[in-house]
Amino acid sequence: MSDFIISIDQGTTSSRAVLFTNKGKFLALAQTDLPQIFPSPGQVEHDPAVILSTTLKVLQEILRHELLIGGDVIAMGITNQRETAIVWDKKSGEPIYNAIVWQDKRTSDVCDGLKKAGLSEYAKTTTGLVIDPYFSGTKIAWILDNVEGARERAKNGELCFGTVDSWILYNLTKGEVHATDVTNASRTLLFNLRTFEWDSEMLNQLKVPIEMMPDVFPSSHQFGEFQSISHGAIPITAILGDQQSALFGQGCFSPGMAKNTYGTGCFMLMNTGVEIPSSNSGLLNTIAWQIGDTTTYALEGSVFVAGAAVQWLHTGIEILDDIQSASDIAFREAEKNPNSSVVVVPAFAGLGTPYWDMHARGAILGLTRDTGRDSITRATLESIAYRSKDVLDVMQDCSGISLFALKVDGGASVNDYLMQFQSDILGVSIERLSFVESTAAGVAYMAALTIGELTLQEISKLPELERSFDPEKSLAWREGKKALWSKAIERIVL
Repeated sequence: MSDFIISIDQGTTSSRAVLFTNKGKFLALAQTDLPQIFPSPGQVEHDPAVILSTTLKVLQEILRHELLIGGDVIAMGITNQRETAIVWDKKSGEPIYNAIVWQDKRTSDVCDGLKKAGLSEYAKTTTGLVIDPYFSGTKIAWILDNVEGARERAKNGELCFGTVDSWILYNLTKGEVHATDVTNASRTLLFNLRTFEWDSEMLNQLKVPIEMMPDVFPSSHQFGEFQSISHGAIPITAILGDQQSALFGQGCFSPGMAKNTYGTGCFMLMNTGVEIPSSNSGLLNTIAWQIGDTTTYALEGSVFVAGAAVQWLHTGIEILDDIQSASDIAFREAEKNPNSSVVVVPAFAGLGTPYWDMHARGAILGLTRDTGRDSITRATLESIAYRSKDVLDVMQDCSGISLFALKVDGGASVNDYLMQFQSDILGVSIERLSFVESTAAGVAYMAALTIGELTLQEISKLPELERSFDPEKSLAWREGKKALWSKAIERIVL
């Protein structure tokens, strides 16, 4: 007989269920794609029913895995795309509108209004966030304003709001539990980082009734149970937003440790311990996790488009036959044309840290007559590294900590060209794990921690280094590339 942990990893473009031993060893993964809905330019939605059905599909696939024959699933954790907003009917459980995805920009005008009302400083001090459509609060307000009767129903306690973790939890527990954890709550623009309560001022400003908000618990918590046909009651013992889960999965338990996740977007987090450092450089203060009465905070920099830019090459402008070939193409192009002037700025959903320009749009600059699709492919990969440099520069300035190595994970981190260019442009070593799915691992480790199967010390020893990429370029090369990127940014940021 063996004991197992399951991690549900519901992301922007896919839903996954991942099987681990009770001691954190990866065993198996089930994955299915999540369709995207684009109602109009700048708008991105998901069907909440499809979020749920794809999640249940991969969960059932893992529960039927041959490794589980004769074994017990002793805990489950949920990690998720964070700021995506869903509103549903409390009685029927039916969504009243599609999920509005974190990339969506339809609430730009609402954000402009909040800024003009002088709320920027209050929001930053209280919630740790900047006023931007990225976060859930203005998405909730939009749904309440645009679905007939929704505001009245919300006031009467007939509607529930939740981020994706809350939506999945509600359904896995058959409507018994309407809750979230502190990491997801801290991404709404409505949550006080110090009191751990929904903030009345921000709720009032956006006219979001507190009656529709979920209960908030520590990340390590007994949230409820999923009744499995094959394995009986499975306790849900951890919830973490995807980026916080990756930080935990990388073992970044000490202040100053940082990771960069290359997924649909790119998100860099640095552990700041029990402190909430002040930041005026476009960095976000967020909750990394809460275990018992101890809260760990993090500085975060957000890049909205990373792996999505490579996907755009493949399915958007269709110049990349398959995503896996991007690294080889870029290496060949760099060897043939080392001094290319082509720069891609992937501002398809505005620009996050440190610019926070929700009106910025993407651009390809420096085109010459001999520019071909290989040049654009290479420049697109490099753009992800440039945006990560933007973030790390302000993070080091704000924290006063100079990193010598950056831990990386996520799907795009398997791209060797991107990782080498990232090391060269940052001037630091890039450490890639042998298991790059740190997001799924982190919440599995937390679920095991909750029930006493793992300690923090044991978890810190689990991540294994697969490869380190070290800088190969000179300081002069780095400064030249930085100047080229700065000129490109100047042309698209108003």
